Amino acid sequence: MIKIHTALFVILMLVSAMKMDNIQEQEGTLSQKLAQAPVKHQLSYIDQDDHHTAIPAFSEEKHQPKVKMLSTATEEKASKPKQKKKVKSETTKETSSKNETRYSNQEMDLLSRLVHAEAKGESYAGKKAVASVVLNRVEHGSFPDSVRGVIYQRNAFQPVSNGSINDKADQDSIKAVKQVVKEDDRTTKAIYFYNPKIATDNWIRSRKIVERIGRHVFAV
Repeated sequence: MIKIHTALFVILMLVSAMKMDNIQEQEGTLSQKLAQAPVKHQLSYIDQDDHHTAIPAFSEEKHQPKVKMLSTATEEKASKPKQKKKVKSETTKETSSKNETRYSNQEMDLLSRLVHAEAKGESYAGKKAVASVVLNRVEHGSFPDSVRGVIYQRNAFQPVSNGSINDKADQDSIKAVKQVVKEDDRTTKAIYFYNPKIATDNWIRSRKIVERIGRHVFAV
């Protein structure tokens, strides 16, 4: 009987030992899993934190191009007035070149001599006004379309009748004609002028007066 009890005790001890080994193995496996779990959680937290720090950085960069675009727009606006000024200058040159081509040197010389004869003793503005009347007639449908044609039209200007058209023009008359022709700077839009003290034609006196310069009146 003692041998049987001893054998049973040994068997029970072996079974207990085997169970203890299984429990230790399970505890070891659980410990490994628990040890891994914080690492995984920590990595997840780091990824999340990186994600959050990336968002502000992206926002800051997103606003930078707007500042640059504003600066560029300001520079473009600042440069526009210069462009307009340049265009205006080019337009003035084109107008001057066109007028120089339209009227020959001979026509300008003839017009200068007429201004000298008609406006002798008058102011510089008075000389410009006489030259303006001739050019206004050239562009008017009721008169010849050339300077020579207007000046030599029958009974149009007294200096043609009395021969004073052939006298050499003074410097003020030449200068006044150049300014009116080349710069298109006309003093009046009138197509007639006369001296009211000596004019004998009642028809010319019936025209509407638009300017009075010196001894002359200018009419349309």
